[in-house]
Amino acid sequence: MSSLALYRRYRPESFAEVIGQEHVTDPLQQALRNNRVNHAYLFSGPRGCGKTTSARILARCLNCEQGPTPTPCGTCQSCRDLARNGPGSIDVIEIDAASHGGVDDARDLREKAFFGPASSRYKIYIIDEAHMVTSAGFNALLKVVEEPPEHLKFIFATTEPEKVIGTIRSRTHHYPFRLVPPGTLREYLGEVCAKEGIAVEEGVLPLVVRAGAGSVRDSMSVMDQLLAGAGEEGVTYAMATSLLGYTDGSLLDSVVEAFATGDGAAAFEVVDRVIEGGNDPRRFVADLLERLRDLVILAAVPDAADKGLIDAPADVLERMQAQAGTFGPAELGRAADIVNEGLTEMRGATSPRLQLELICARVLLPAAYGDERSLMARLDRIERGVQFSAGGAAAGVPAMGYVPGPEAHQGAAAP
Repeated sequence: MSSLALYRRYRPESFAEVIGQEHVTDPLQQALRNNRVNHAYLFSGPRGCGKTTSARILARCLNCEQGPTPTPCGTCQSCRDLARNGPGSIDVIEIDAASHGGVDDARDLREKAFFGPASSRYKIYIIDEAHMVTSAGFNALLKVVEEPPEHLKFIFATTEPEKVIGTIRSRTHHYPFRLVPPGTLREYLGEVCAKEGIAVEEGVLPLVVRAGAGSVRDSMSVMDQLLAGAGEEGVTYAMATSLLGYTDGSLLDSVVEAFATGDGAAAFEVVDRVIEGGNDPRRFVADLLERLRDLVILAAVPDAADKGLIDAPADVLERMQAQAGTFGPAELGRAADIVNEGLTEMRGATSPRLQLELICARVLLPAAYGDERSLMARLDRIERGVQFSAGGAAAGVPAMGYVPGPEAHQGAAAP
């Protein structure tokens, strides 16, 4: 097995292999078919979404012996040099602007740019992290970017296009890259795991996609870490949750069911398990908020999974659908609002456990608050006929959350 990182082993070599960026790759391929390639491009977007990779693919397409072509042949010398594990081409110069962004570097680039390519059709400069180029450096490049010789192409890649000076931006074709949708990323990671020949439990990939936050490279790095530590049984859900720091689904199920039934003992037992298990209380609250978000969507859109609104394994989805049915709409919305507010309050809290317990108490006791959403939550509970006590409400014993009205303080009732 190669020791290369997973994202390097599976780096795309053609536009067809780039996932989730069809709004960029399709126009570029059409421009190559029409032989209407611009002299300068600006690729912008979040990290790990394919900007530098697409710049290398574009260089490969331009310098292919059969090119300019949207599909490099892969057999000519230029294609082999610019392949995934190729030695590189002397005519495709990749510059890291973080360390070569000064005016002297720009002058040096400008002087060398006018020399023709050694063996390829074009001399191509890929300037990565272009926002790190100083204003003086950009101004030194301005003339050559505006009116380059026929053999010269520029591709700027940056995560912060607003820091590229306007005079340079106006002379480029700007293509904004986007975060990859979770469904697309999950499918791609499944294909990579199949190629690696390592079994992965069904609930693991959604966790990896969530950790990667839409970045292909970040998701591949997380997946690489899990695959590296996999045993004979492959990558298990328990291993993924513990390594990535996410809350186990059983804890979320327990606390959601406790909220639905008004079982304070069960809710605070879950809090104790979270703390004693060494889990981060803030991460637990964030995971709980995401679970409540899924329940809100399921309550409003029963076929949310079919429409791609929720990405979860079939067994988890079935449990969540059952949980969504145990809440009233106002009750569920109130719980999500309280958890969201609590998550904000937990930043910098000196006692995270206390904050977590207070969040649970607020959700469990709507009768202690007089606002409209608490009143609606109480009505939901009354309509569902839920008994808010540990073992069911006994005769004459007020249910949990009961707040006595004024009549309770007036003594014996008048005949």
